[in-house]
Amino acid sequence: MSRRTTLLLLLALSAGHAQAANLSASVDRSRLNSGETVELTVESSDVTQFGKPDLSPLEAQFEVSGTRQINQLTTLDGDNHATTRWIITLLPKENGSVIIPPLQVGEYKTQPISLQVVETASQNTAAELAPVFIEADLDQTSVYVQAQALLTVRVYHSVSLYDDSNLTPLQIPDARVEQLGESRTYEKVINSIRHGVIETRYAIYPQHSGTLAIATQTFSATLVESRPPQENTLQGTKPGKLIHVSSAQLPLVVKPKPALYPADTPWLPARSLTLAESWNPEPEQVQVGDSLTRRLTVKAEGLSSAQLPALPSTDINGLRRYPDQPVLGNQASDRGLTGSREDREALVPTRAGPLELPAVDVVWWNTHEDHLERTSLPARTLQVATNPSLAVDTPATPTVITAPDDNHLWLWQLSTLLLACTTLLGFGLWWRARWQPAVLRAAHTGPSPRSLLDDLKRATQANDPHATRQALDAWARQQPETLADMAARFVPLSDALDGLNGALYSEGGHYWLGEDLWRAVKAIPMAEREVDPTADSTSLPPLYPK
Repeated sequence: MSRRTTLLLLLALSAGHAQAANLSASVDRSRLNSGETVELTVESSDVTQFGKPDLSPLEAQFEVSGTRQINQLTTLDGDNHATTRWIITLLPKENGSVIIPPLQVGEYKTQPISLQVVETASQNTAAELAPVFIEADLDQTSVYVQAQALLTVRVYHSVSLYDDSNLTPLQIPDARVEQLGESRTYEKVINSIRHGVIETRYAIYPQHSGTLAIATQTFSATLVESRPPQENTLQGTKPGKLIHVSSAQLPLVVKPKPALYPADTPWLPARSLTLAESWNPEPEQVQVGDSLTRRLTVKAEGLSSAQLPALPSTDINGLRRYPDQPVLGNQASDRGLTGSREDREALVPTRAGPLELPAVDVVWWNTHEDHLERTSLPARTLQVATNPSLAVDTPATPTVITAPDDNHLWLWQLSTLLLACTTLLGFGLWWRARWQPAVLRAAHTGPSPRSLLDDLKRATQANDPHATRQALDAWARQQPETLADMAARFVPLSDALDGLNGALYSEGGHYWLGEDLWRAVKAIPMAEREVDPTADSTSLPPLYPK
C-alpha cells in the first residue's frame, strides 16, 4: 500500500468518525404494531451546519406524518454547546422488518435503524368505533412469584382532547408496581381513521402465588368539540363534555418458587443475569500495605435493583477489607426493568505470598427458558510481594568462629591477652570519667525516640491520618517489637489501627479522630515498648551522681 493510499484511508476514517460524532439518529421504540407511528429524532451538534434532513429516502417505506425542529443552547463551564433536533413522525407502509435508511444533513449522514412492525388484525369492535377507548394487555398470562410481568395500557382517541386528561394510578395490594418511564404518545390508523395513542407501561412483581387480579384503570378527559360553521365567533371550538373510559380487569396466574430451587439461596427469577468484576488498580503487582479497590457488579433483566442481594465479601486471612455503600441502578427498556448492583470494597494485603480469592457464584432462575442457572466468576490468586518501605530491620547473622588449630594457638593467646588489657584500660578510663566535674554528652545522631513520639502526638492531635501513619511507622521502627506484634497483644491499639486504616484506604473517605490512637500508644504495657512517652531520653545525666 502506497503512502498516498494510506493517507486517503486515514482521512476517510476520520470523516466517518466526524459524521458519527456530529449527526445521530434514534427512535422512541424499535417494536410497534401495524398502523402505529414512530418518532425518528435526528440530532446535529455542528453549529456550522444549516438546512434540514433530506427526507426523500423515507418515501419508499414510510409515510411522513409531520416534522418539527428544536434548537437548544446549553452553557457548561463557560463553553456554549448548541444542538439542533429534527423530530420526524413516520408511519410504516409495510409489516415485518423495516429499515429506516440513512438521512443526510449537509455532508453528514446518519446510521440506518431497524424496526420491527408486528401485524395485528382489526377486531372492528364497538369500542374501536368510539371516539375514545382504552385497552390493557399483559406480556404473559403467568409468571413466577416476585418475577416481572409487563402491563401496557393504551388510550386511543380519534377526537381532540384538552390537557386535563388523567389516568388513575395502578394499585395492586399483593404486588409491587413500578411505572416504566413517562407516558409516550404516537398515532395509529384504525379502520382508516387516524387515532392518537397515549401509552403507559408498568412492571408488576407479584408477592404471593395464586391468581392475581389486575385492577381496572379509568381514563378521563374533556373533548374538544368544533363549533358549527354558521356560528361566526372568534373561537373555533367550544368546551365539550367530560368522558370516562375504563380498561378490563385482567387475571394473572402467579406460580410458586420451584421445589428444586436451593432453599438457602435468595430467590432471583430473571430473564437474564450477568456478573462482572473490575479492579483499581489491577492486582498483577501488589505489595503488602497497598490498597486495591474491587468492584463486583450483577445485572438482572426482569428484576429491580432492590431485589438483588449483596454479593459475597472478600473475607480471607491476610487481607483487610473496608466495604463501601452499594451502588444501585434501574434501567427501563422495551422488555421492562434491568436492575444492577455494584458492591465495592477496599482490600489491603497484610502479608506477603499467595492469597486465594474464592469463586463468586450467583444462583438464579431463568424465566425465559424456565430452568435453574448458576453464573460464576472464577477463583483467582493474588501474588503479594514484600513492601521494602514496611520491612523491619532484622538482627545481623552472628559470625561463627571456628576453633584454631594447635600451630596458631599462641596467636590466639596473644590476642586474648591484648583484649584483656584493653578492656581493663577502658574500664579504668570509664571509672575516672565518672568523677570528672562535668560530663559532655556524645553527639546524638538521628531522631530520638522522644522526638518521634512528639511527632506522632502532633499528627494525631491534628487528625491527619497520612501524617499519623508516617510518624507511627518511624516510631515503631525504634521499638523492640513490630507494630503488628504490639497490636496483637494490646487490643485498644489494634482497634485504633483499624480506624486509621479505614480512613486511609476507604474509597468514600471519612473524618478521622486521632485521640484514640494516641491514647492507645500511651497505654501500651511497658514490656511491649522501649520508651515511656513521659521519659525524656535526651536529658543530660545528673551533674553530681550518687
